[in-house]
Amino acid sequence: MAATDLLRGALALAKPRKLVEAFALANLAFLGVDIGIAHAVNKFAVPAEWIPVFFSAVAPGVLAWAWRLESRTGPAGAGRLLGLAVGWLSVAVGIAGMVLHLRSGFFMEATLHHLVYAAPFVAPLSYTGIGLLLILNRMRVGDEDEWARWVLVLALFGFVGNFGLSLADHAQNGFFHWPEWIPVISAAFAIGILVPPVALETDRRSLRLCAAVMAGQMGVGLLGFVYHVLANLAGPSSSVVDNFLYGAPVFAPMLFPNLALLALMGLWSLASR
Repeated sequence: MAATDLLRGALALAKPRKLVEAFALANLAFLGVDIGIAHAVNKFAVPAEWIPVFFSAVAPGVLAWAWRLESRTGPAGAGRLLGLAVGWLSVAVGIAGMVLHLRSGFFMEATLHHLVYAAPFVAPLSYTGIGLLLILNRMRVGDEDEWARWVLVLALFGFVGNFGLSLADHAQNGFFHWPEWIPVISAAFAIGILVPPVALETDRRSLRLCAAVMAGQMGVGLLGFVYHVLANLAGPSSSVVDNFLYGAPVFAPMLFPNLALLALMGLWSLASR
């Protein structure tokens, strides 16, 4: 009986909407770790820097509780409202984080230099994207194709943000190493390849091409992860911990496979029609 229930649970999860929910929950949880490391650089000098860490510690549990309520009361009950609340709070945390990051440098003097060397203003919008996913999953979208295209829209804008992050981050050292151009070019390519399935009716062949490009984005992210790890291992400090804390952001390249996975869910839903 337990094996049968487990199989039914696995089959229920193996649907695009359910997978997107699991994707959102996992990202909310991991963002807390990533941001905790990032804000530890200045020892959480501003109390507001604790907000995303606490939110990521609480939100996944609340979201899991919302799932349980939805399974009992249906999609129109208290579980849906709780899931929407997590989604809107995530959107708010992301927007507030973006404003606070810009205030750390860019708003003092609106120049390209201050934009590049300020705290990464695009990074907090990861919360906004996750929140919009949770809201999308609880909206009465016309059909699965429309839902899938909205998922691809969010993945597309994620790659736009990733393009900006890669460009600004690597501009800080003037693209000293030529491989630092790889994520910039790769993100631009991902943006271009995702526009057709968002805007046009596409056949399975085109969807397979998009999926192949997304697989390539995963490779780019893993390559960047290796480069960042190696750079930190060879860092200037005698402390490995300090090299990883103050050096290249080791988890930043993993945004590529993360966004590619989200896009693949949308492409899978479109291909299943």
